[in-house]
Amino acid sequence: MNTEWIEADWPVSTGIVAGTTTRRGGVSDGKFRSMNLGAHVGDERERVAENRRRFVAGCGLAAEPDWLVQVHGTAVRIAGAADPVEADAAIARGNGGIVAVLTADCLPILLCADNGDEIAAIHAGWRGLAAGVVAATVTRMDTPPERLLAWLGPAISQAAFEVGDEVRAAFVAGDPGAEAGFVANERGRWQADLYLLARRKLDAVGVGAVYGGGLCTFGDAERFFSYRRDGQCGRMATFIHRLPHL
Repeated sequence: MNTEWIEADWPVSTGIVAGTTTRRGGVSDGKFRSMNLGAHVGDERERVAENRRRFVAGCGLAAEPDWLVQVHGTAVRIAGAADPVEADAAIARGNGGIVAVLTADCLPILLCADNGDEIAAIHAGWRGLAAGVVAATVTRMDTPPERLLAWLGPAISQAAFEVGDEVRAAFVAGDPGAEAGFVANERGRWQADLYLLARRKLDAVGVGAVYGGGLCTFGDAERFFSYRRDGQCGRMATFIHRLPHL
């Protein structure tokens, strides 16, 4: 089976390849069936290596991304620099740059300069999103925010994402308008809208060109891994690559 991936639907410049893999087209089995790209979830190392090889070839990448050790924080890595790999966002500049994040319900966000010269990938679970990973990434980019385009990849939908008061409080503390991202349910808890909350974070730092959103990892077991649905499971990659020949 060929590698299956969802191409980002945004008006970026020619030579940018970006999107999200699905769980189809790999060699893993059981809970990780089949295109698991996460090396930290309990899958066999050899299977993950083969999946990553298929990912690079099937998505037309020049090499593997600069994989991160994601910790639900706000640290940002510059690809090729001496920055630590323990980070939840990565930025690449110039020809041939490749960055990616791994998710299975958390929201992946891609950023691209309008001329394609600078790219970024962000892992935005609720903790990192509330703590400021979007602002931290945009601040480290050379491109002014008004020249950035953003794409929101597959994540858990509001209907499936139940959270407690502490999550709502973390967002509302810095942005009272974030209340719009939470709907009370009959259990006295909240349904959180990661997509809306991310759009607010992007707008707050001046990124107005935002695309994507709306694909639910929890509700589509055939295409997506979901930690909230399945517990131990694989990971999809959301990636962006500036082809080296430009």
